[in-house]
Formats: sequence, structure tokens, C-alpha cells
Amino acid sequence: MIRNFLFSIFFYIGIIFISIVFLPSFFLPQKIVLLGGKLMGHWTGICLKIFLSTKIVIKGKENLINNEKFFIASSHQSMFETFFLQTIFNSPIFILKKELLKIPIFGWYLIKIGSISIDRGKTTKTNINFFEKISQSINKSKRPLIIFPQGTRLLPDDRSPFKKGASRIYDELNIKCQPVAINSGYIWPKKGSLKSNLTLTISILKPIDPGKNKLEFLEKLQKEIYTELDLLN
Repeated sequence: MIRNFLFSIFFYIGIIFISIVFLPSFFLPQKIVLLGGKLMGHWTGICLKIFLSTKIVIKGKENLINNEKFFIASSHQSMFETFFLQTIFNSPIFILKKELLKIPIFGWYLIKIGSISIDRGKTTKTNINFFEKISQSINKSKRPLIIFPQGTRLLPDDRSPFKKGASRIYDELNIKCQPVAINSGYIWPKKGSLKSNLTLTISILKPIDPGKNKLEFLEKLQKEIYTELDLLN
């Protein structure tokens, strides 16, 4: 209980402090704001290690894609990956709910770093052009897109089917996909207390080449990520 309290206090104070320090970056080049995101990622790792004695392991570094465009498809069990993956990959472009852009200060940061928003459950002109918007953003940027094909944070043992939107993005972008499996839910679950003295593993899997049909890609992506999560659990 005390560890959870200390982690929460120091983690959120640190995130708020970084956000305030980087406020002037709204008037500076985007790369300055992206640096703030990386600092938040490192701070997340530091808090987990100090207050929860979490060992963070990055597995499969040899599978990292270099010198070409790609997008990341990661499992999603906690807040951890939204922060920490920025320290592994080159400031990924996030897809997020439009409501998040309305949060004071935090939402401004999301806009400044070029996040792509969507109105979930609504049919709007913006949503109709959603996949074209993603393609345009990736074509003019050296940063990879990151998606969470499960759609939301799930419990560690949840094996719900991946959302079809992941296959549409794969088909639209026609670039390699970097699958990532993370067992963060055992340490930092969506609900309930945080756990200490455990190993959090980020497993970077072999890339999936472009050119597959959408169904074949989605089945392969889901199988590889869930198979790896079963090994990590």
C-alpha cells in the first residue's frame, strides 16, 4: 500500500512538473515538445524501478526496424506503454480519442506532437477520411505510427480479438509492422493495486512485411502477440 502511494505521488508530480517546464515549448519547434515526451517515458521507468522494484527487460532489440518507414502494433494493458515506448522508438505518432484533446495543457501537448484523433462511435467527415489522414501524416514524417490493436487496455489474460482497424491501417500504409508484446498489466493493471518485485518485459517481435491481405495480417499479428504474451505471463 505504501509503495503504491509513493509511486502514484512521485509519478504524477513528475509528469506535472515536466508538463509545466515544457510549457514554453508550445512556441518552439515540435522536437522540443517530443523531448518532453521522452522524459516522461524515462520518468515512468525510474518510478517503477525505485518505488515498485520493477525490473524492466527489453527483449528482441535485434528485431527493431531501422532506416525505413514502419508502424508499431503493441499490446495494451496499462498506462506504461503509452509513456515508455517513446524511449525505445522515435517519438511515435499516437491515435487517440478526440476527447483527450480537450484536456487543459495535456491536450495541447497532444495536438502539438501531431497526434491523430478520432470520434469513436460517430460517423463524421473527419472519420471518413481517417485512414487517408494517417497515411498523409506518416508519409511526411520520420516518426512511426503506434496503434493498440486491442482497442483499449485489457487484463493480462484477456485474449479478445484484435480490432479490424489495425488491418485497414496496415493496408493503407503498405509498410512494415513492428509487433510489440508487453506484460505491463501484471505490474500496473487497468484496475486495482500496483504490484512490486516483478519483471516487466517489452518483447519486440519480428517485423511483418507489407503485401499480405488484411485478414491474413490481422490473424498473424494477433497470433504472434498473444503467443508471446502467453510466454511472458
